[in-house]
Order: sequence, then C-alpha cells, then structure tokens
Amino acid sequence: MGISVKWLGHSGVQIKADGKNVYVDLEKSCKPTDKADIILVTHSHSDHCDPDKIKEVRRPDTVIIAPADCASKIGGRVQSLKPGAETAIGDIRVRAVEAYNVKRFRAPGQPFHPKGLGVGYLITAQGKTIYHAGDTDFIPEMKQLGGSVDVALLPTGGTYTMENDDAADAAIAVNPKAAIAIHTWGKPVDSFQRKVQAGSRTKVVMLREGEEYRVP
Repeated sequence: MGISVKWLGHSGVQIKADGKNVYVDLEKSCKPTDKADIILVTHSHSDHCDPDKIKEVRRPDTVIIAPADCASKIGGRVQSLKPGAETAIGDIRVRAVEAYNVKRFRAPGQPFHPKGLGVGYLITAQGKTIYHAGDTDFIPEMKQLGGSVDVALLPTGGTYTMENDDAADAAIAVNPKAAIAIHTWGKPVDSFQRKVQAGSRTKVVMLREGEEYRVP
C-alpha cells in the first residue's frame, strides 16, 4: 500500500500510510472524509487547531499530538512532543522539529510565532518521511534535515510565514524529493516552483485544495 498526501486547504493535510489516516492542522475550512487514527497539530492558532473539526474526525482511540497549550482547547487525552522528541504509533513514527519566526513580527521584538510556541513534524511510514513545516520562517534547523525527507510541505503565503522566495530557499536546503506549497493564502506559487527547480533536483508538486499526491 502506497502513501498519499492530500491538501485539505490552508495548512491542513491528510496523509494515508500503513492503512492509517493521519491529519495535520485541521481547521474549519477543511473537509475531511475519514475518521482519524492520528491527528497532529503544529500550534494553537485557530487556523491550525480547530476543536470542532478535530471532534468531527476523532474516535475514542485516535492519537492526538499537539503542543501543550492546545490540550485545553481540544480536550481529552493529548500528547505533546517538544522539538527533537519522537513517538511511534504502530509503524508510524512522528518526530517534532522546530518552527518559529525570525523575520516576521507583530511588533518589534514580538514574532508572530516565537520559538517554543509551535513545532513542525516529520512523519515516517513505509520507509518514507513527510515534513510538515508548520508556521515558520526559513530557520537554521531546516538545514539539518537535508536529504532525509521525501515530501516537504512548506508555507509560502507570507506575512506570518515564509513567502515564495524564502520557502524556495528552505526547500533547497531541506532537499526533499518533492515539495508542496501550503498556507498560500491563495497566492500564486509559480515563483516558488521556478526557484526550487532551478536550484535543486526537488520536484515541486502543484496541488489544488482536495487534490492528492501519491508518494512514489
């Protein structure tokens, strides 16, 4: 059984692997169609952590992994992973990595996503690794992932996260086999695609909301 990655809109994705459904960053506009085996939340902002949408797909045995400040919003049993920590759910491994702003601030000295607020995730199954970057700028820690990622899901919309140019630099540093733009705010990602493919061997997969990519 192969692995598929479906973009649900904004930062929401559904990953099917090892017979399980994994959701990341469900928010109100997402339209999930299956119950969840695993739900991952990168941080507590409402466009990444929607308790009603999580409830819609949650089962009694669903494993939820989210930063500690999400737990009271979500309710029930929630596991948290700090950057560098990992856990296994059956044959699926989930590792948290850093995600934060270095360039984008709500006020001087106040980043939209300070270090420690949220995380990204590395999801490994069937010998493949998918990187969901969360809300972040291009940060030094991304360079440590170089060559170990099969699919990188990177925010490109700007304002609160990387925009196309920085996201392309991040993709080149991470060097995944494929990169997919998320958190686009509906902005074109053509320049992201051009820069990545000019500077690396990474394939940029252009998805519309609701479309999926089959990981080779």
